[in-house]
Amino acid sequence: MQPAEDIRTRDAVARSILENGPSTAVVLAQRLGITPAGIRRHLDLLVSDGVLEAKEPHVALVRGRGRPSKVFIMTDSGREKFEHSYDDLAVAALKFMAQKSGSNAVVEFAQSRADDISRKATLVMSKRSHKVDALAHFLSEQGYAATVSPRGSGEEICQHHCPIAHVAAEFPELCEAETEAFSALLGTHVQRLATIAHGDGVCTTYIPKTTTAIQTKGRT
Repeated sequence: MQPAEDIRTRDAVARSILENGPSTAVVLAQRLGITPAGIRRHLDLLVSDGVLEAKEPHVALVRGRGRPSKVFIMTDSGREKFEHSYDDLAVAALKFMAQKSGSNAVVEFAQSRADDISRKATLVMSKRSHKVDALAHFLSEQGYAATVSPRGSGEEICQHHCPIAHVAAEFPELCEAETEAFSALLGTHVQRLATIAHGDGVCTTYIPKTTTAIQTKGRT
């Protein structure tokens, strides 16, 4: 039988990844104040239990020389296990809101959340020359583990983690308002191609060439 302290620590490791997105062992050890040997023991057990999965870091996140450290991500089964307690409360609250005030209340809440995203993102994006990269950077800071890659004649933002995935599955208004916020921030129509909330592995948003071609001129 596992000691209660070990179980609590393992839960803390999993929740850290759930809330902050894919993380390396070094980052987790620093974030949680656990020794490198201790964090690797917990990570190995979480991987063997199917809660976490170890992957090579996305090419856009690799910096410097040497072999990049693997990142640990939450599996679908792990996400289900650790997200439900938060999600159930959020879903119940939104359902109560809809029953008491009508479906428009949920739409207004989604819009309010999107407006908050826009306000915060605008500050981050004003400091960078390329808006798509800047938006992805902001989303990563918010726990979405976002990356940018070329797609066709434009670019694509991939969000490898979604803290509200299960809530958004019940209330798609959240995703719709978020997409509209991205469009306003980037100054062009964008298209959501996939979402974690609908069962896809990542959330992907396509940004056409009209935005990226103009702004790429200022990239270094």
